Amino acid sequence: MIAGAPLFLDLLRANGVDFVFGNPGTTELPLVDAFAAETGIRYILGLNEVVVMGMADGYAQATGRLAVANLHAAPGLGNAMGMLYNAAKAGAPILVTAGQQDTTIALTEPLLWADLATLARPLVKWSTEVTRIDDLPRTVHRAIKVALTAPTGPVFLSIPGDVLTATVEAIDAMAPTRIGPRLRGDLDAIAAAADLIAASASPVIFAGDAVPRSGAYAELAALAEAIGAPVYLEGMANTAAFPSNHPLYAGSVARMTPAVRALTDGHDLVISIGADLLTQSQAAGVEALAPGKPLVQLDDDAWEIGKNFPATAAILGDPKATLPDLIAAVLHRMPVASARRAATEASIAGLQAALIARAEAEADTFPLRPLAVLHAIAQLLPDDAIVIEETLSTGMNTVRQLMPATRPDSWFGMRGGGIGVALPQAIGIKLAHPDRPVIALSGDGSAMYSIQALWTAAHYRLGIVAIIVNNRSYRILKQRTRALGGPSAASGSYVGMDLTDPAIDFVALSEAQGVPAIRVSTLPDLRAAVARGLAGPGPLLIEVEIDTEV
Repeated sequence: MIAGAPLFLDLLRANGVDFVFGNPGTTELPLVDAFAAETGIRYILGLNEVVVMGMADGYAQATGRLAVANLHAAPGLGNAMGMLYNAAKAGAPILVTAGQQDTTIALTEPLLWADLATLARPLVKWSTEVTRIDDLPRTVHRAIKVALTAPTGPVFLSIPGDVLTATVEAIDAMAPTRIGPRLRGDLDAIAAAADLIAASASPVIFAGDAVPRSGAYAELAALAEAIGAPVYLEGMANTAAFPSNHPLYAGSVARMTPAVRALTDGHDLVISIGADLLTQSQAAGVEALAPGKPLVQLDDDAWEIGKNFPATAAILGDPKATLPDLIAAVLHRMPVASARRAATEASIAGLQAALIARAEAEADTFPLRPLAVLHAIAQLLPDDAIVIEETLSTGMNTVRQLMPATRPDSWFGMRGGGIGVALPQAIGIKLAHPDRPVIALSGDGSAMYSIQALWTAAHYRLGIVAIIVNNRSYRILKQRTRALGGPSAASGSYVGMDLTDPAIDFVALSEAQGVPAIRVSTLPDLRAAVARGLAGPGPLLIEVEIDTEV
């Protein structure tokens, strides 16, 4: 006889799953019990569903492979929704499951029951409930195929307890289906894009998650070099969408549309390669692109193309498969823009040098200033380091220019904007890349959303370096409230934005969960602590006290 829970694990194993990230409850007990006899898949425990989803998100993004998150009934799914939102925005391929109450008592609306598939549906590519063990193979294979097909993203399965305990004498486990990702763009659309690029005097490129996801670093660099265009990260930058050591890498741009508009007004053509184009953080009364601004947009997600701004040339395709055709078409129409490239590189180098000079000028300032802190950490990071960044006001619009990110899987951020991602993502990423240094940069406010992740790092002895930059407040909110020019700005009093009286003791919180911790307030101590953390072998938390000025 074959039971539902071990059959489910068999199906995951057939789809190449190595880990299930979970927090168990009564409705998942048959599945957790099956893990006692499981040797191929490892169960990774998170102390709440925020941590569970964050770990799965980090693993999925770092590998491009399927991650599995197992949640507990309706409350567990509810707890995970914020992190599920982030994962959906990042296109992380995750099979999210939740243990549902027995179908035999569902009509009575028992404790913890809800219509789970409906709850999850707005945030996933596909959502359903399995009601019979006979449907388990087909449903699991379909869900995983959908999650891994471009545009990738989470899917959800509600699995009732009686499906996990049901048995059948025999069942066809079926086989996985994978759709090849290398969709080449339409040649007519590519020709239209090439015409626009060849006619442009000052093009600018925005690169997004689809570039590293498809492994298109070399192809995007070849396009940028041919046309002499600066490459900026997408509006809500998440990954290392372009290598930071390339001379045409211009970094990130502020998430407020006046800054984006000022930048794009200086160019006569915008080229978007796999970017969530110019996402706004707040309403500012101005559009990011001027009306009629020519736009070339290449993406593997048809929804993103022309979503907010009309694409003059719209190309649906995989960047790695399509960019060679676009480059060839461009070079057929124009010579390599060597002079423009040299001027662009010189301008970027000048701005970078000025930023470094600012950071060095603040090195002797006390209390520590954010630029000096970020620059000091950056100087210690090895080339293969992976950074998970959630510093908000500390690193806004500067951290991406200060810290190296030279590989497609070397940098991850908070794609959806929901805070608390850095610590749990770091754990998932460390499990994906156990031999590489993993550094989580978090603000104090963000860390408190998922501080329980430290226990998981200690329990599995994962050598992450968690750096919490502590300004004892929600400083980004203070900055934006001050910009309103209202009572808070006049009085200097910000309601609900100070994390003091009492101050949060991150060293004590960390040590209580088994992670050694250090509090530093000078650059020499910071450098020594980071060096210690990178030397490993276990996790280390570093609390960095910085200036609290708004």
